[in-house]
Amino acid sequence: MKAQFKYTFINGLHVRGTIFAVVFLVNLVFVTLGALGLLPLAAMITGVSLSGVAVGVMSITNIVCDIGIFRRLFAAPGAYLHALTPTPRWKTLLAGVLAILIMDVISMTIVITGVTWMALILAGNFYDFSNLVRYMSLIDVPVVLYAIGSVLSVVAGYLLLLMIILSGIVVKKSVFYQKRGGALFTALFIIGVIYILSISQLLLAPFGSVSRDWWYFTVHIGGAGVIAYGILTFIQATALFLVSAHLMERKLNI
Repeated sequence: MKAQFKYTFINGLHVRGTIFAVVFLVNLVFVTLGALGLLPLAAMITGVSLSGVAVGVMSITNIVCDIGIFRRLFAAPGAYLHALTPTPRWKTLLAGVLAILIMDVISMTIVITGVTWMALILAGNFYDFSNLVRYMSLIDVPVVLYAIGSVLSVVAGYLLLLMIILSGIVVKKSVFYQKRGGALFTALFIIGVIYILSISQLLLAPFGSVSRDWWYFTVHIGGAGVIAYGILTFIQATALFLVSAHLMERKLNI
């Protein structure tokens, strides 16, 4: 699996790494000069605008590169290499998912941090953040747990999104391959999965209040419930991963 991860990571890195390096350097220059007070107001506004554009550019780059990794996993000729190796398909799938997750989360975290930092520097010209600094010094354990839960929820949520997409591709290329109405049944499968995921959130009812929007349920949580939500989301993603890996091992049409 190490080799699978290495080659998948490297394959998706050349374009993504180049764009990320440019975006990172632009953010670094503006943030550094802005923090040192060497930029006039117009230049800081330009920096915030460019940093915001950088987020969009990085998002599009990640999507394009992720599609390339999907094609290597499920479409010819790249998928033949995975099919002919003795490595179990779950390891191949896990290597691809981890490569996408790591590259996407790290790159987006850095560029979003850059635009947020630059925006705070710009806002410092109009607002005194001394009160915010005093508030940050009063942060207690529940707030820290909420922050940890939020990070866990974001990462697990992105992983779940990946697995919903990948499970749909796997079902289309295995269960509904060359079946009449296969695309429709795949879409219904994805809708059913999303509905089941919505219902499973009722497990978080002890941590908050439950509301219903048409056929979907939402649990409004806070505090420790955020950590529970992150754990539940990770379990949901793991379940979809196991189903997808089983179908890939059983029959996958390239």
